[in-house]
Amino acid sequence: MSLASEDDVKKALGISSFRELSKDKMLAFAAAMPDMANEVRVKLIEQLPSFQKFALEAVSFVERAHSATIDANEKSRAGAHEAFAEVRRLIKGELDQEGISDEQRRFLIETAVETADKEAAKDTENKRFLDSALKTVGVAAGIAALAAVVFVGGKVIIRNDEA
Repeated sequence: MSLASEDDVKKALGISSFRELSKDKMLAFAAAMPDMANEVRVKLIEQLPSFQKFALEAVSFVERAHSATIDANEKSRAGAHEAFAEVRRLIKGELDQEGISDEQRRFLIETAVETADKEAAKDTENKRFLDSALKTVGVAAGIAALAAVVFVGGKVIIRNDEA
C-alpha cells in the first residue's frame, strides 16, 4: 500500500487530523512509515516533533517491561528447577534405603526419569518464551530505529533541498 499524501495517511490511520494522533495511533503511524512516500514522511515528521520523543519513550517502556518479564521468568524457572531437584533428592533418599523391593526401586527410578523429562520440557518451554520476548524487544527497537532514521533522514533531505 502506498501512502502518497497526508490525506492517505490520515485515512489509513482513521483520523481526520494529526492532532488526534494518540499513542496507539502513533504506533500505527510508525508502522505505516515504510508505505509513505518520502516527501510525505518528511512533511509529517516536521509536523510531529513529539514523534521522536514518543518513539524513545516506547522503547524505554518495552525495555522496562522486558526486563521485569525476564526477572519474573528467572524466578519462576529457578523455583521449578528447585522443585524438581527436591523431588529427585526425595527419590534418592528412598532408593538409598535398604529393603525396598525391585518393584519399588523400578517405580522410583521411573519417577526420577519422569521428573527429568518434565524439567527438560520446562526448559524448552522457557527457551521458547525467551525467544518470543526477545523478538518483542527487537520489534520495538526496530520501530525506534526506523523512527530515528526517518527523523534524521528527513532532516538531511530538507537540508539537501535547501542547498
